[in-house]
Amino acid sequence: MPGLLLDTLNGKRSSQVPLWLMRQAGRYLPEYRELRERKGGFLAMAYDSEAACEITLQPIDRFGFDGAILFSDILIVPHALGQHLEFQAGEGPKLSPRLIDASLDELARAPERYEPIYQTVRLCRQRLPEGVTMLGFAGSPWTVATYMVAGEGSRDQHEARALAYRDPAALQAIIDAVVEQTITYLSGQIAAGAEAVQLFDSWAGSLAPDEFERWVIAPNAQIVAALAEMHPDTPVIGFPKGSGEKLPAYARETGVGAVGVDETLDPVWVARELPESMAVQGNLDPLLLLAGSGELEKRVQTILEAFAERPHVFNLGHGIDRHTPIEHVERLIAAVRGWEG
Repeated sequence: MPGLLLDTLNGKRSSQVPLWLMRQAGRYLPEYRELRERKGGFLAMAYDSEAACEITLQPIDRFGFDGAILFSDILIVPHALGQHLEFQAGEGPKLSPRLIDASLDELARAPERYEPIYQTVRLCRQRLPEGVTMLGFAGSPWTVATYMVAGEGSRDQHEARALAYRDPAALQAIIDAVVEQTITYLSGQIAAGAEAVQLFDSWAGSLAPDEFERWVIAPNAQIVAALAEMHPDTPVIGFPKGSGEKLPAYARETGVGAVGVDETLDPVWVARELPESMAVQGNLDPLLLLAGSGELEKRVQTILEAFAERPHVFNLGHGIDRHTPIEHVERLIAAVRGWEG
């Protein structure tokens, strides 16, 4: 039977608000840190289906969230496209060769890298409690392309943005390859048991409006349309972090069923500007959850009240910080569960 989260993503309002947190399966949990100590590095665990499933289920077992988000990474797609991927302690992910220096044609594709991820989804779907929604995900093409071009993350996505102006055909080729692979990858996750999927565009906010239309809205619209044809009953959540005033256009033009909202946006404005009845997800500041001040419960109530007239999934404005105390998460859950809308 569909659970509260899946019903909400499908446009149903309820007196209860479903809750899950981006990066809820990760380093703030002592059980995750213990497992990582035994299993090794991040990428090794992501490709170990049993370990990845255990990590995916850890926050469900501890907190009883309404959704389980697949433990994986947005850079699985460039890894399957043939770039070398490694996670260096204290430095984050590294991809090589950088596509600022090399061509897509030089890469040897390795689609078999998707299979362990699909197996993780299968295992989790079998083991999840009834009513908890299994969430798959992928990075959106623009965000993934920024890593592929530069070989690593950056504050302003300089290399990819400059390439977009200097040689848009070259960037378009990268985007098109990511679109094609993302459709395959998310369709595979859905076939394996994912009941909804999220497209993470963590770097969407770095683009000027015209560039946002080309590199964020258009590629995501392609992915959503393809998934709607193959899996018409599977909701797609779009999360264009930092999109600001461009969020309503994203919501209208991509075709997503739900929109994730970061903490920089006023939820009252979002509720007013998004298409009527569209499900919305967000948007507590992860740093407020980390701080755990007396403002936490007040802000939770403000967000809940702002979205009370539409389907709403409570979440953070981005991923939970690794240093967040468990007791702060428990306070958040109590505030959401105790709200009477």
